[in-house]
Amino acid sequence: MTILSRLPMPVVLVLAAALAMLVPAAHASVLREHAIARNFFYSALLVMVVTGMVALAMGARRSARHPREALLTVVAVFGLMPLILAMPVAQSLPDTGLFNAWWEMVSSLTTTGASLYSADLLPAPLHLWRGLVGWLGGFFVLIAATAILAPLRVGGFELISAPYGREEHFGVLPDSADPPDPVPHLSSPAFRTRFSEPGHRLRRAAAAVAPAYAGLTLALWVILLMLGDDGLTALMRAMGTLSTSGISPALGPVGEASGRPGELAVLVFLIPALSRRFWPGGAELRASQRLRDDPELRMAAFIVGLVALALFARHFLWAIETGDASEGPVALALADLRAALAVAWGAVFNGLSFLTTTGWNSLDWQGVRDWSGLNSPGLVLAGLAMMGGGVATTAGGVKLMRVYALARHGQRELERIVHPGSVGGGGPMARRLRREGAYLAFIFFMLFAVSIAATVTLVSLQRIEFETATVLSIAALSNTGQLAGAIPLTPAFEGSAGIASAPWEGWSGLPVATKAVLALAMIVGRIETLAILALLSPEFWRR
Repeated sequence: MTILSRLPMPVVLVLAAALAMLVPAAHASVLREHAIARNFFYSALLVMVVTGMVALAMGARRSARHPREALLTVVAVFGLMPLILAMPVAQSLPDTGLFNAWWEMVSSLTTTGASLYSADLLPAPLHLWRGLVGWLGGFFVLIAATAILAPLRVGGFELISAPYGREEHFGVLPDSADPPDPVPHLSSPAFRTRFSEPGHRLRRAAAAVAPAYAGLTLALWVILLMLGDDGLTALMRAMGTLSTSGISPALGPVGEASGRPGELAVLVFLIPALSRRFWPGGAELRASQRLRDDPELRMAAFIVGLVALALFARHFLWAIETGDASEGPVALALADLRAALAVAWGAVFNGLSFLTTTGWNSLDWQGVRDWSGLNSPGLVLAGLAMMGGGVATTAGGVKLMRVYALARHGQRELERIVHPGSVGGGGPMARRLRREGAYLAFIFFMLFAVSIAATVTLVSLQRIEFETATVLSIAALSNTGQLAGAIPLTPAFEGSAGIASAPWEGWSGLPVATKAVLALAMIVGRIETLAILALLSPEFWRR
């Protein structure tokens, strides 16, 4: 541990990536895919040798670490680490090229889940590698949230933290003229000990989160195995659920083999993506002491319930408008209540799945589309993906806490219109969210909208339809790659990722320049624009 503490964090992460390559190597060896096994093993060996030499050269000296190195580490992980992770993929698929392999790893590491390849044409070890990279990417997001983004007050922490370090309650004056010297929180940038270094914070967060993250993945894996999924599919479903990457080796919905009980198990394990309070180290982001008062959970329940009710109720409204209630949807619902409940379940499952930016589809989603009568209900899923899940979780999007802050601010403004002399209560946290929190949330919404507009503009420079460019841009920035399959798109066939590619699914047939723009959008959506703007600030680079 002493040697690892002296190494820069990117070196340690590269070593961890090299060790992870041994998992698909062993899996390929068991399946007698010896060529793929050699590619992963030799890539892991090469990376470990080179990184070991760098570690020996840098381990002897210990230099002071600047706080900005932590945020640069996050950018390096999502921007440069995929090049290392793409080495065995490019070797195992010689006709795909290094660029397409890098793009695939960017999508997996950022938990976007978009793929250039068809699920039925890609070998099983490469499927496992994609799922494992996505799982590790989700784990890194969880530990980086508290170890890196919290001290910088970005990534959602700016909504909860008191501005300028001031307390939002009245304290007792000191007894003397000399104020006491309070000990700051470990996540405070002013805390200057070796325990506050980015590397130590990452190791401490990893040690706290790893048991829960791995334990929940193992539990869901076992449950799906008991419900009928095969080993690889159950494992990747479990990893894709906990990391919200949505990476799967199968083309069908979640419950294709496990049925609705499997979908129910996945739905339960998607709940930790709605609030950080379910993960260790999330005490700083708790906006309420009681679970039932958690604003993110209440907002998620309201949004999913509203979407499911709208999709379900439109069926009856359509029957009333057409005037064919005798043989229409109303008669069908009264005659077959089970079908109506199945449609309601499909709407709830898909709503929560896309709200957490996972992108799983239910067995009953096609029934929901037929039931609602909407031409493109996938646009509703795109709106849910843009909202996103909980702050400092593996989910992408704008985040529920920002939506909640704006909703509470709007509610308070309406109250002031009706009762100008009223006083808004709720405590310090509620006042914080209604004031500074709503202001910062609005800024982030504007930045997110500008990011979508810029990405759509760059994607539309190629010969791609505007609707397709908009959906792909939203999918990349919200880290929900499955949107390309939920909404019918006009495919492009200018590029190819080899014989295993799937240009008809919206990603593989894009030109190289468009793929590069969308990969950059995935990284921006994962890191968030506020953190990127912090890198561009002159004060950030000032010593």
